[in-house]
Amino acid sequence: RYTDQITDNISDKEAAKLLKKQAQRNHGRPLKRDSQVQIKEEHYSKCQGRDNSCYITLLKLGEDWIFLVLLGLVMALVSWGVDYASAKTVQAYKWTYRALHPNVPLQYVVWVAFPLGLILFAASFCHFVSPQAVGSGIPELKTIMRGVVLKEYLTLKAFVAKVVALTAGLGSGMPVGKEGPFVHIASICAVVLSKFMSIFCGVYEQPYYYTDVLTVGCAVGVGCCFGTPLGGVLFSIEVTSTYFAVRNYWRGFFAATFSAFVFRVLAVWNKDAVTITALFRTNFRMDFPFDLQELPAFAIIGICSGFLGAFFVYLNRQVVLGIRRHKALSQFLTKYRLIYPAVITFCIASVTFPHGFGQFMAGEVRLETISTLFDNYTWIKHSGDTQILGKSAAWIHPKVSVFVIILLFFLVKFCMAVIATTMPIPCGGFMPVFVLGAAFGRLIGEIMASLFPNGILFDDILYQILPGGYAVIGAAALTGAVSHTVSTAVICFELTGQISHILPMMVAVILANMVAQSLQPSLYDSIIQVKKLPYLPDLGWNHISKYNIFVEDIMVQDVKFVSSNCKYRDLQAVLQSTTVKSLPLVDSPESMILLGSVERSELQALLQTHLSPERRRLLNREMQQKLNEAPYDGPWANLPKLKHESFAYVDEDEDTEEKGEVRERSGQTAAYRMLGSRQAFEESDSSPFLCQIDAWEQEELNKNVCFDSCRVDPSPFQLVERTSLHKTHTLFSLLGLSHAYVTSMGKLRGVLALEELQKAIEGSTRSGVRLRPPLASFRDINRTSTNTKVGSKSKKSLPLTQSPKENSLLALIPSIDLAPIPL
Repeated sequence: RYTDQITDNISDKEAAKLLKKQAQRNHGRPLKRDSQVQIKEEHYSKCQGRDNSCYITLLKLGEDWIFLVLLGLVMALVSWGVDYASAKTVQAYKWTYRALHPNVPLQYVVWVAFPLGLILFAASFCHFVSPQAVGSGIPELKTIMRGVVLKEYLTLKAFVAKVVALTAGLGSGMPVGKEGPFVHIASICAVVLSKFMSIFCGVYEQPYYYTDVLTVGCAVGVGCCFGTPLGGVLFSIEVTSTYFAVRNYWRGFFAATFSAFVFRVLAVWNKDAVTITALFRTNFRMDFPFDLQELPAFAIIGICSGFLGAFFVYLNRQVVLGIRRHKALSQFLTKYRLIYPAVITFCIASVTFPHGFGQFMAGEVRLETISTLFDNYTWIKHSGDTQILGKSAAWIHPKVSVFVIILLFFLVKFCMAVIATTMPIPCGGFMPVFVLGAAFGRLIGEIMASLFPNGILFDDILYQILPGGYAVIGAAALTGAVSHTVSTAVICFELTGQISHILPMMVAVILANMVAQSLQPSLYDSIIQVKKLPYLPDLGWNHISKYNIFVEDIMVQDVKFVSSNCKYRDLQAVLQSTTVKSLPLVDSPESMILLGSVERSELQALLQTHLSPERRRLLNREMQQKLNEAPYDGPWANLPKLKHESFAYVDEDEDTEEKGEVRERSGQTAAYRMLGSRQAFEESDSSPFLCQIDAWEQEELNKNVCFDSCRVDPSPFQLVERTSLHKTHTLFSLLGLSHAYVTSMGKLRGVLALEELQKAIEGSTRSGVRLRPPLASFRDINRTSTNTKVGSKSKKSLPLTQSPKENSLLALIPSIDLAPIPL
């Protein structure tokens, strides 16, 4: 673009000069029009130009709004369509099951076969269309927003596979969620829409805008799932962004709000709701929702949810790693991909069969699980009269206590959710964990209601305990513990439509986060570790050594580099010995002054161009002309005088475009053409030609490399040797770096890649990293801090230049380090 702008400016200036010269030739008289038609055409073109400029200006002013409205509208339609299709599938599932009521064996067959077929279809569809659609999608998006390129993750194929397979998975009734997959779906939609909008405005092609688009897509993905725009934006920021750009705040809120509004309007239009309300609306009393005496119970829910969330993440990771450790089992499941989801689906469906073990864990409740757990009624008080409970009557068993039913439901669903989220289908962990948290909170609420059957006395008034409020708090706490977020509280407020329990909910969520973050990483970070994605982990609170480890302790000192005076042979050797994407360019191997960085593709193109057959043919033509004029003593002097066509055909298999240029060939060359391989030349008398080609290549490799036609980055990111691990982690996370060069006084000392930094943070390089004692830096400063003044005025740091005459800055030195060094 910079080159294009320069070219445009130069052309404008040249045009102005030509017009000025032409005006001077006419002795200052204005230019004459040929006719009145030309004047009208010029006037029309000016008006048309003004109209186009006004149109472009208006388009630029509204392009952000148009993009956000389109994104919100499309995602609302997709979310409503997935919910509608999955709900109809579940209705057909239940209708078929109830139609076979007297026949229990047939009911069992339908209960197992229906979800089994849907899960197998989802797994097969993902495998054949887009394997990248498997899983949640949030871990991969965290990696992509970190700056890593993951192929085929943001394509239309992944979008189609994710939507279709997710619909089948939700319709099967398995404990899989839609929030994580919808973050991935919305991000794909945002990327595709940005490519479409780039037709009208090129700003969507900028790399920095690509990250902004993904950020907005994540917010819309959460917001359109349940109609929770505020919690969706906050949740997307906490989950996917290490550092969030505030400029995207309004974009995320606008798109998520518009998407949630359209999503709820579609539900009203389809007569699923009377008006726009919360998805799981509750009717807790507002005058006195809870008593201060209940706060210890809410704190217990938060602490226990922290332990349970950490245990959930640990089990999920161990299931995947356990299968990988058994190589025979791993190879078998890789070969027969459908066996693993089929076995899991069969086991889960069998356990939840209503006429079997499912009767002790409310097996018939599927879609209405959350609504029943948030119920206002106290189940323990209405165990004898189930008619008043409505759909919540499924939790009442005539021979088993309500506490046992809820406990069995929680334990069995906990194991199911851990295993089901490892199936090779689009599945999220938010909603299964949300249901688990609601069940755990409901259990604590029912226990509190049994301990205080008459309620809590306050100001001579008895207030009944609301177990539904405990369920809401448990859902927010457990999901917050698993995802390491606090915004789950806001999501619960929007899902229920009430903020009556805002204080206990925030207490429980914060306590759950404190416990879970000290024990295990989040579920998404755990999946990143299992998949070995190149993502930089966060520094924990207890990393005291992050200030005592420096770049010089973890950098790679054996750096492959390219010097400005190197030869093509050296360049070829470096490219063959390394696979890095970019190489540092230094002044010379002796000085090691860093000049910049060159991409590997640029160096490969430079080498290929230098040794290309086209360049060899061009040099051959020039040599033939010189041979005709004067004797030549170069490497081609011993060759017989041949026609250019016969020699040019030596590389016909490499460049087939020049076949049309050769019209007359000898009989021997025609034989080479029929054989069509280089072996024909080796078996004939033309082997000297190949030798001469090799000799020419060897001579060209001994020449110095010319970097004039190569794009060099003159300012790659650099660190000094004494940069701390904490500062390095901050810079890598904030700027999305993949590597940085370590320099001292402008000289290249090493390179630090994302992999070395990740190993240093995870503590896997204890043998390689030289740890310094905690007070080493303090002792170094005290040793050099003598009572010596540097200059007449006290300054914190002084610049170091090349010489007094040449004020080229080399470094900035703290004044305390300029004290005289003892001999």
